[in-house]
Amino acid sequence: MTATATRATHASTQAADHADQAGLVPLKPAPFNAESSVAALEPDVTPTPSFYVRSNFAVPSLDAAAFRLGIGGAVRQALELTLDELRALGSQTITTVMECAGNNRLQLAPLPSGEPWHVGAISAGTWTGTPLRAVLDRAGVQDGVVEILFEGADHGKPKDGPGDIPFARSLPLDKALAEGTLLAYEMNGEPLPRDHGAPLRLVVPSWYGMASVKWLNRIHAITEPFTGYYQRNRYIYELSDGSQAQPVTTMRVKSIIISPDEGGTVPPGPLTVRGKAWSGHGEIVRVEVAVDGGDDWREARLLPQTSATSWRAWELDWTADAAGRRALRSRATDSAGNVQPDDPRWNKYGYGNNAVRPITFNVSA
Repeated sequence: MTATATRATHASTQAADHADQAGLVPLKPAPFNAESSVAALEPDVTPTPSFYVRSNFAVPSLDAAAFRLGIGGAVRQALELTLDELRALGSQTITTVMECAGNNRLQLAPLPSGEPWHVGAISAGTWTGTPLRAVLDRAGVQDGVVEILFEGADHGKPKDGPGDIPFARSLPLDKALAEGTLLAYEMNGEPLPRDHGAPLRLVVPSWYGMASVKWLNRIHAITEPFTGYYQRNRYIYELSDGSQAQPVTTMRVKSIIISPDEGGTVPPGPLTVRGKAWSGHGEIVRVEVAVDGGDDWREARLLPQTSATSWRAWELDWTADAAGRRALRSRATDSAGNVQPDDPRWNKYGYGNNAVRPITFNVSA
């Protein structure tokens, strides 16, 4: 079989593997990448089959029974831990929102390079695993460590990068030790699925999804900042003004309108506008909704938040009082005072777009 035929067979196999995943909008079959449909974002916790999927390389096939997590570098005791040994160090369950850094890339012009994400590279999940701090305490981090490096079992050659490399990212030591940073082996009460990093992945609340390394198999304590491809060449804000590029880290304040459906039709009369809002910088304290153009902003009702690290649902009661095409916009404010901007700020790779985004729909006559 030729290399082209092999790739085609692999792509069709992956597409078949995901054919039954309701609530996903595929971007490409191999490696499988898909965003959540807007309707799938209605629940507080996104069902696993509808949770967005982001992979840079082919999904590795790992045997959970034979799995060993290596911990090395500047530690007092190098370790190799099985999943059972990880569980013995204690468990924690957290619910957190996770957003791909390239979400809403299609809103930018000119269109940056990268996967053509629309609005659904965002989901919320409940994760169970071992606190990373417990593992680092067991290994004993030496003085002088500045970052913790995480390496996945997935590997390949980036389009504009070096030869065959693993997906690898680092965290500052304080973020690695922070409450909620987790080595997860369960998702939504079930064993972690392959697409989401089985048998073990990192989960980093409040940061964009690239930090939550999947198929995790090695951890290194390092005394110099990591300069690998996915740390210094990608997942950076490279602006057009020539300023120094900055790393992509914490999720920016953002909101999305879930109902009414974009492009749909609603009858005239009372209507409840619903959506979600989130921020890695603090609690959502306000959501406003604008009807049609101009500055007709109306404050929405915030619903109770199920988790401090997840998104917040909101509602606005509105009367659809005129037939025809209508527009709605939402903007969120967090407890740190960050407000969604009206316009996106362009950057080379299209990361961190949190601008207010209008939706249009029709009110029937």
